[in-house]
Amino acid sequence: MEIKLIDPRSLVENPDRARRSKSSPQSDALLLATIKAVGIVQPPVVAPQADGGNGFVIHSGHRRVKQAIAAGLEEIAVLVGEPTDDGGAMRSMVENIARENLNPVDQWRAIERLVALGWTEEAIAVALALPIRQIKKLRLLANVLPVMLDHMAKGDMPDERQLRTIAAASLDEQKEVWKAHKPSKGDPQVSWWSVANGLAKTRMYARDASFGDELAQAYGIAWMEDLFAPADQDSRYTVDVEAFLGAQQEWMSQNLPKKGVITEANSYGEVKLPPKASRVYGTPKKSDHTAMYLDREGKVKTVHFRMPEAKKTKGNGAGADAADEPIVVSRPRPDVTRKGVEMIGDLRTDALHEALSRAPIEDDTLMALMVLAFAGQNVRVDSGAGGDYRFGNRFGRHAAILFDADGKLAFDMDTLRVAMRSVLIDVLSCRENMTKSGILALVAGQIVGADGFLATMGTEDFLSCLSRPALEASCKDTPVLPRQRVKDTRAALVEHFSDGHFVHPSALFAPDALALGEWLTSNALVDDEDDPVSAVDPAGHDGDAPVEPTDDATGLVDDDYAQGFREAAE
Repeated sequence: MEIKLIDPRSLVENPDRARRSKSSPQSDALLLATIKAVGIVQPPVVAPQADGGNGFVIHSGHRRVKQAIAAGLEEIAVLVGEPTDDGGAMRSMVENIARENLNPVDQWRAIERLVALGWTEEAIAVALALPIRQIKKLRLLANVLPVMLDHMAKGDMPDERQLRTIAAASLDEQKEVWKAHKPSKGDPQVSWWSVANGLAKTRMYARDASFGDELAQAYGIAWMEDLFAPADQDSRYTVDVEAFLGAQQEWMSQNLPKKGVITEANSYGEVKLPPKASRVYGTPKKSDHTAMYLDREGKVKTVHFRMPEAKKTKGNGAGADAADEPIVVSRPRPDVTRKGVEMIGDLRTDALHEALSRAPIEDDTLMALMVLAFAGQNVRVDSGAGGDYRFGNRFGRHAAILFDADGKLAFDMDTLRVAMRSVLIDVLSCRENMTKSGILALVAGQIVGADGFLATMGTEDFLSCLSRPALEASCKDTPVLPRQRVKDTRAALVEHFSDGHFVHPSALFAPDALALGEWLTSNALVDDEDDPVSAVDPAGHDGDAPVEPTDDATGLVDDDYAQGFREAAE
């Protein structure tokens, strides 16, 4: 190396420098003051341009050069080194680490740059005096979503456990979770716990497996290495929980002792023993039984238990034979796993929604399906029927009358009308409590003429709720004249309406036009890519024909959907 005096403005910045995180304004101001006072103590390291230029590229000391320019220095001393095969990548990283350790994000990028230049993990570990495990760990963290890395480089770092969870997830999964938890201008801090929790998966470790490689291959278990685990333990794991538990169950079946049974764990994680069995905590006898089960972590556990002695019976000794009968305390493994059941549920839902959109359905069938929908276990209506609100689902009894003795949907129109009216009665409510349906109940009452069914309000209880102007206004179209005292006016009205019928105008089923307009505006159809209902354009269709969903990109009706709706309309 040689020392040269060079104008700092002529130096070229290295685009592949090791330290990319921006420094704080306070540290830049401190460095500028130091340079103005005593100059640059440690000259920056530069190298001749390798692309044919006659300038010099900065390998280390970008901040010193930048603040020297800010201080107005015409020349600074630099150390000119020879070009290297890796473009000075290792030299830059070592110099930066010696001066001030790089943050994890810059370490990830620097190591990936060295690997791309042909450095092996072992060589990097030797050059940086780091364990090879640490290098592999940092390379694993390089799989973090780039936008997350950029945010981490600003100093908002998750802890090691959270980083482990984030790095173990795929980029697509990280991208989806980041959309929900990325920082905003009002809250620039990221809740890394929420990000890691959204990406967390249940891990089943190889050290807890009783089965061997043969069963692991049979169940398609591929072990992954947890590079964050302690080095002195088997850190292999799988996230395929169903396959792991299935292999454990099969191993227990193959290694079950003579008087052994496979049982389950209860909700507290304790073994579930047969009725009347007593657990043996000491040394078991030859007559005792063995129970094998899986605990909450998927480990195979073994306990011993003792059954009560069978009572001796007279005759042919049937009690002894009964004692030798096998003990069954667990159900066999189902044909379809829980994940398979969930997949079936998703496929069924998609098919049901497609059929409801495309298939031809008669009007009476649509009414019956509406009754069935309200009777579903995912529906809760706080009903105002019966004088007080009631919680939960009350519609099963209305749906049950639409089925015949064989469990098939069979009904006549009179039965269907009764069911529909009963459903509407349970749903619609104008009561001033949690059962209130709102303005739609007023619209419904106006349509069916509910004004004619209102009970008289010319009673002491109701008239006492009216103000003096409202009470005197109620005397209109009656021979009753307002009295000096309100109680006298009210008594006269009660006496007058004792043989008549009085309904206060505010009780009529006449929805307020302004309130109804606000409701219509707030519930207007909006475009939502994730909502199949909002993607439907109801313009030009009546209630008897299915509605055609439109293509968001073109505004045109999808050909497949259009054909399906035309067939349904026929």
